[in-house]
Amino acid sequence: MASKSDVKVAVVTGANKGIGLEIVKSLCRHFGQDGVVYLTARNEGRGLAAVEVLRKEGLNPRFHILDVTDQSSIDTLRDHLEKEHGGIDILINNAGIGTSHNLPLYEKSLPVVKTNFFAVLAVCRSLMPLVRQSGRIVNIASTTGYIAFREQLDEDLKNRFRQVKDEEDLVALMNEYLQSCKEGTIEKNRWPDKAYGIAKLGVIVWTKIQAKRLSEQEMTRGIHVNACCPGFVSTDLTAHLPANHYGGTKITTVEGVDTPVFLALLPPGADGPNGEFLLRRKSYDFLHTDVTIDICE
Repeated sequence: MASKSDVKVAVVTGANKGIGLEIVKSLCRHFGQDGVVYLTARNEGRGLAAVEVLRKEGLNPRFHILDVTDQSSIDTLRDHLEKEHGGIDILINNAGIGTSHNLPLYEKSLPVVKTNFFAVLAVCRSLMPLVRQSGRIVNIASTTGYIAFREQLDEDLKNRFRQVKDEEDLVALMNEYLQSCKEGTIEKNRWPDKAYGIAKLGVIVWTKIQAKRLSEQEMTRGIHVNACCPGFVSTDLTAHLPANHYGGTKITTVEGVDTPVFLALLPPGADGPNGEFLLRRKSYDFLHTDVTIDICE
């Protein structure tokens, strides 16, 4: 009988539809009977319905409720995983929301930054101690983070993001953005009205910080942390955008999960990537180099 540590365990947040659901499919197919894939969602009904759809396809994911903006919900999942499996091997932070344009600035920006940035930190803080040797953490980011940095920030704000050294500094910068939204001073403080892009930029910067911290403090564990953009994928988040919004056509969720799954399944002992931002399996360090990213090349 296999021990708990012999069974590969993957957790995917926000996985009842779209990219998250497709990632669960792919990992279930990869593991077969040799692993467990948790499909998590904040709505139990939609989560269980998604699990049932996959079971009809011959796959066997497990469901666990998870609201990434609720610390008690995160900790409940953590306790279950620790008790049931003793640890996890893959964590994919996919849960996210788009911007509601019909609300005042702060009311529309707060949930976006809270869900797309702060929730990633909260999930990782709680689940990181469970990640086993050679574990893989994949943060679903977006080229909107690149666009925000390259096209919407002035040089002073760019340098402040470049110079962030630790999580505390980054959190302060993200809270400063939210405070400017709350006070109505984003123009005065040279912030853009682009909460989604700023949140995803924060995830990309935090990924670098986290990877560096892990490599310095826990060298023997070999954990890799990366961020990636799935591409211009046809999902609920992009439904309001025209098909040629980024100069090319939308891709399917099957195409979009290629890079996240590639990063999740990096073999033990892989040299990299680690702490990087990828699109179509290619790394882009747009923070420190003058690289151009074409989302629909």
